Amino acid sequence: MQIRQGHLWLLLVAAPLCSAQEWQLGVAGGYAFAKDVTVTNRSGEAKTGFKPGFAVGAVGSHELYRSVSGEFRYTYRDSDLKVSSGGTEATFRGVAHAIHYDVLVHTRPKGAALRPFFAGGMGIKVYRGTDRESAYQPLNTFVLLTKTQQVVPLVSAGAGLKYAISPHTSLRIEFRDYITPFPKDVIAPAPGAKIGGWVHDLVPMLGISFSF
Repeated sequence: MQIRQGHLWLLLVAAPLCSAQEWQLGVAGGYAFAKDVTVTNRSGEAKTGFKPGFAVGAVGSHELYRSVSGEFRYTYRDSDLKVSSGGTEATFRGVAHAIHYDVLVHTRPKGAALRPFFAGGMGIKVYRGTDRESAYQPLNTFVLLTKTQQVVPLVSAGAGLKYAISPHTSLRIEFRDYITPFPKDVIAPAPGAKIGGWVHDLVPMLGISFSF
């Protein structure tokens, strides 16, 4: 059987990669809490941001080195928009999608039953207002909660641990901080109003992953 030179090079490159890396696929779920951001105008100030909501996602990871792994992650976040001031609150249905790649540094090597880790990475987050807009919104002198979509850069930071319950199955407990610029197209400052700060979305999660 004749093998072309290009195919031979592909086999030589792919073989060590396949043998050296262990891949894992998993799912995770949790509940997210976003820190409010201050918005000011001439009459005073209000708090705006996103209400707490459930978060679910998927992860695909691969072992890079003895104590380092990489992960592709997707997280869906139930993420209603809000603004509040002086006992008045306005809300608007919304969701968010986080897509990113993280590097994990484990404190114990591959093969250990319990592997604490620190994680950091970058990606994008898609904010979407999904409700029906109305002619009047309370606190509209501060912000407008809009039916808009905006894509912003994302920084992911966190820590957690993996516990092997079988040779090919692991439980995961972790805490993530998803950091983004404030999405001013989705929560739009009113004329004369100013919004400062970043969005910190704090997400504790529990998951399970399967290696192959």
